Amino acid sequence: MATTTQKLVVEVIDARNLVPKDGHGTSSPYVVIDYYGQRKRTKTVARDINPTWNETFQFNVEKPSVVFNDMLELDVYHDRNHGPTSRNNSLGRIRLNSGQFVKKGEEALIYYPLEKKYLLSWIRGEIGLKIYYVDEVEPPPSLAEPPVEEAKAKEVKAEPPPSDNAAAPVSSEEQPKAAEVKPDETTAAAAEGDQAAGAPSEALADGETEKSEGEKPAEGADEVEPEADSKSVQPDDDDIVLEPTSANWDPPKQPEIMASTTSGSIPEVKVARTTSAPPPMTRPATPASYASTVDPPEHTPIERSSFDLVEKMHYVFVKVVKAGSLPTNGSPVVKIAVAGCHVTSKPARKAKYFEWDQTFAFARDAPETSSFLEVSVWADAAGANFLGGVCFDATEIPLRDPPDSPLAPQWYRLEGGGAHRGDLMLATWIGTQADEAFPDSWKSDTAGNIVNSRAKIYLSPKLWYLRASVIEAQDILPLTALKEGLFQIKVQLGFQVQKTKVSVSRNGNPSWNEDLMFVAAEPFGEHLMFYLEYRQPKGPVALGVVGIPLTAIERRVDDRKVISRWFNLEDPRNEKRGYKGRVHLSLCFDGGYHVMDEAAHLCSDYRPTARQLWKPPVGTLELGIIGCKNLLPMKAINSKGSTDAYTVAKYGSKWVRTRTVSDSLDPKWNEQYTWKVYDPCTVLTIGVFDSWGALDIDGGKEATRPDFRMGKVRVRISTLETGKVYRNTYPLMMLGNNGVQKMGALEVAVRFVRVAPTLDFLHVYSQPLLPLMHHIKPLGMAQQEMLRGTAVKLLAAHLSRSEPPLRSDVVRYMLDADTQTFSMRKVRANWSRIVNVLSGLIDIVRWIENTRAWKNPTATILVHALLVMLVWFPDLIIPTLAFYVFVIGVWNYRFRSKDKLPHFCPKISLADTVDRDELDEEFDTMPSTRSPDTIRMRYDKLRAIGARVQNILGDFATQAERVQALVTWRDPRATGIFVGLCFIVALMLYLVPPKMVAMAFGFYYFRHPLFRDRLPSPALNFFRRLPALSDRIM
Repeated sequence: MATTTQKLVVEVIDARNLVPKDGHGTSSPYVVIDYYGQRKRTKTVARDINPTWNETFQFNVEKPSVVFNDMLELDVYHDRNHGPTSRNNSLGRIRLNSGQFVKKGEEALIYYPLEKKYLLSWIRGEIGLKIYYVDEVEPPPSLAEPPVEEAKAKEVKAEPPPSDNAAAPVSSEEQPKAAEVKPDETTAAAAEGDQAAGAPSEALADGETEKSEGEKPAEGADEVEPEADSKSVQPDDDDIVLEPTSANWDPPKQPEIMASTTSGSIPEVKVARTTSAPPPMTRPATPASYASTVDPPEHTPIERSSFDLVEKMHYVFVKVVKAGSLPTNGSPVVKIAVAGCHVTSKPARKAKYFEWDQTFAFARDAPETSSFLEVSVWADAAGANFLGGVCFDATEIPLRDPPDSPLAPQWYRLEGGGAHRGDLMLATWIGTQADEAFPDSWKSDTAGNIVNSRAKIYLSPKLWYLRASVIEAQDILPLTALKEGLFQIKVQLGFQVQKTKVSVSRNGNPSWNEDLMFVAAEPFGEHLMFYLEYRQPKGPVALGVVGIPLTAIERRVDDRKVISRWFNLEDPRNEKRGYKGRVHLSLCFDGGYHVMDEAAHLCSDYRPTARQLWKPPVGTLELGIIGCKNLLPMKAINSKGSTDAYTVAKYGSKWVRTRTVSDSLDPKWNEQYTWKVYDPCTVLTIGVFDSWGALDIDGGKEATRPDFRMGKVRVRISTLETGKVYRNTYPLMMLGNNGVQKMGALEVAVRFVRVAPTLDFLHVYSQPLLPLMHHIKPLGMAQQEMLRGTAVKLLAAHLSRSEPPLRSDVVRYMLDADTQTFSMRKVRANWSRIVNVLSGLIDIVRWIENTRAWKNPTATILVHALLVMLVWFPDLIIPTLAFYVFVIGVWNYRFRSKDKLPHFCPKISLADTVDRDELDEEFDTMPSTRSPDTIRMRYDKLRAIGARVQNILGDFATQAERVQALVTWRDPRATGIFVGLCFIVALMLYLVPPKMVAMAFGFYYFRHPLFRDRLPSPALNFFRRLPALSDRIM
């Protein structure tokens, strides 16, 4: 069989602006690359500080070890054979982590700046590389072996393994030989194993008399024996194996000690577990009796849980595997009853046995809850023919720790029915939501809905900005002979359509030189279509078309120039596709941008698209979704209020969805998730929804309805302390046409763990939020909003095709895609925010006025003393201000939020005091669906507000024009007075020391009210008399 090996390919393209080292203004550089102990070298480019190599190297990708790390080290040296130097001088180096490398097809040319190898080195320049992984298929080795060695191998396989090495891991060289067993030898070994099947069962139970598959009596040669199935045997785990065969049989050993392999290659010895599968109880012949209770045990051990942020939820797990020797030819089913909960399995598959292979999880309020567990087998789903069953006491069902291996299924004899010799293979245990069987099991709290009962993790597709530069076209002939023609290029990518500006051309060679931006999602399967249109009075006419596959477009991660190409246009109406001219295009994927799918102030990720530009994570974010309380019923099922709630959390490109808890107003999920954090100034969004997909009524029509929104929570990562667990209950609020409605409360636990060094973590705060390309070639606000809306549509379409689907309305709500409409409430809320920010400055102005008015004489005297000190020692001004800000920060530290994280505030949002008409206007669609009278009333109100804003803008313009009129001689007398006063002030400042002037001005400003006039100052009167241009406005 052919094997696939992974290789790391490094393409060394060129370098630019290297340091000269040969004493003549040049260098003779070569490159040395080290990766996992493999070293390779390029050729030497003689006397060139801008060398070009264009060499490709391949490295084997090995497993991580303590000797070699996963860093790629690249050193640039000057060759001593070219020049007067006596050693190979370093021209710089770079070190790259393997996490920055991508697979083939995603690579791009990147120029890395060279770093110093030594402290006192003088280094400059950069080197261009392409680094990517590639998979190579190696041919299979030859299977021909010498006959002598094959015979020896058979002799070795015929001997039983020694007991001391029974649990030792098998090497990779011995595994293929162990699998080469002839069919006749396998049959004979199986027959020997069937005869000795019940031998070791008593040695494992320490005196327990339990029914197992090893104790099943052989009734006849024609009976199918359950022991022949090898899938239930798990010799590497610590489960109790009661079914030895010749393939896995070991000589008897002490039951107290046995070896089990761990994650490494060294076996670990531990004490064997004494708890095994529960023994079946003697059940009556009739299947009429169901759950009854007994006294709970005095002490029940509690298992460990890896979910440390959430509560443990106990479940009774029942795994039904198969049944044998059933007197039926149909498709039997299994019915399970525990604690008043009944469930029926799917019909069995008929093979060698009747197979189900289905796991059921029944919720328990507490581990001490006790009842009987009944498992019965019926001939069909209608329950017409009872074949037998097994009954267990729930107090004797073993508890399973999540780190332990799964409990091995065992055979149980069916009792009380028509299957006198029937046996059922199953396993039952008590575990938590941390059990690996929990995600795919049937759950009692999800009403048996298999699709919605599973928690799912979704990944957003990789989004790219596609830049299409339309330069010019040639050989274009218009339809009619005109002196000049109007030409336009229409570009289409899926549902995205953009057009260039209209170009006027008289010779059939129009030019545009215009950039168009699109959003594309991997995998690329579409074509970028270009249509050349000729503008006519009746409408545009397509003259030519060209389609370019996205896979053929170049990718770049910086602002380097992309080579443009000519593409031939074809006739869109002719199947023969004749030549209709050509168009000059420059196409590329810009991987240096971050494709915005969220609002900039609520973004959960700022990384660029190109993986090569990603920086290492600074921490991890752990979220525990515990549950909801007091939810409102969202729908009525059988005249009863019901809610099928689930939670969606989004951070970065990772979406998580909890299972749907059916018909519960206090659902409990207790699920825990983890994300990598690359920037602490990001936001985690959690939303709660009511599912309609769990219903299957009215012919499935209810399942197509959008899920009802119940509220969401935002958590900013920068507000979290490192290592602290924040467990809070947040109210779920929805703002609608009727005002704020409280939908319930969501309880979550959040923890942020920093993994980066402290200095590196603090250094993140000095870096720009968006990648470098957003500052080199910034996108306009309107263009960025347009691209964001396109990205949201692509994400919604991709996630809605998952199973279970993450619906489009859920994605739009999580991304705040429908909150950009006009809202008078938000206008007033933003104005209140501005006033709140400026309130500090307003308080300072009031304090100065109170000090100036001598309302507190002591404070005024202290201000005079401070004024004298700052005037005579001006160097103390900046330190005094910095110390004052420090005191304010320390004082406010006492009032910081210690427990709860910030959440949606109805007071700041003005949601409690908003008018109903404003809410109706906010949630109205575009275009409006309201009556003409309502629209006229809203328009008149908007005109009144606009008139007020107009007056404010006019007053602001008047004051600015008065300042401008001081020196423009619009009023000759006023300008003459101002210029003369400026000359006098200049002479005084030349003659009088500035400190004396500043002190005199300060004492004059803070003079006592007895020495002031109640009229405005002469300077203010002079300013108000200056002319403005308001008298010239019509």
